[in-house]
Amino acid sequence: MEKTQTYIRDLLSGKKPGDLVFAADFKGKGTEAAIRKSLSRLVAEGAIKRAAHGIYYLPKIDPLFGELQPSAEEIAQKIADKERVRIQPTGAYALNKLGLSTQVPMKMVYLTDGVQRLLTIGKVKVKFKATTNKKLSMKGELSKLIILALEELDLKKIDTRREAKIRELLLKEDPEKLNHDLALAPGRIHDYIVKLLKTPSNDRMA
Repeated sequence: MEKTQTYIRDLLSGKKPGDLVFAADFKGKGTEAAIRKSLSRLVAEGAIKRAAHGIYYLPKIDPLFGELQPSAEEIAQKIADKERVRIQPTGAYALNKLGLSTQVPMKMVYLTDGVQRLLTIGKVKVKFKATTNKKLSMKGELSKLIILALEELDLKKIDTRREAKIRELLLKEDPEKLNHDLALAPGRIHDYIVKLLKTPSNDRMA
């Protein structure tokens, strides 16, 4: 186990405060039990902190705010980068990111072409939900979020204030990307967005 512990310490010495470390990074450098015990010892020493099951980070201290912890969003993106998969916010989380909902979801749902899983990061649940390539092929940063967020809503019950906000966001999207994403959207959402944008003063849907 000492060999495993030395290897882990050497790897950590090349990391910066705030960097994430995964238990899987040490696969093959000792038995699973030895890796787990070494990481637990480092947590007890304060050399690393546990963010979620199998995920750790190096403590980062800010002079004003004290210890800074990586957000659930940062961890989700790091997992995606590490596993070379795509993720995309959806549902209530997408609504919040767009400013269409003030409610901060306690469960963040991402569509992914990777492994389906559920993580607990602090008080937040992060779910990676397997989906089709079609839903992950949308290109517009705003339009893809809007389309996925609208799947959470009853389109007939969207009030005028929220509708105005949706339209405002759509008008900021690149027309080419918007049209591309609309072609991939479910029929009811496609029709809703087209109707919302078809006004005499707007030719974006030409």
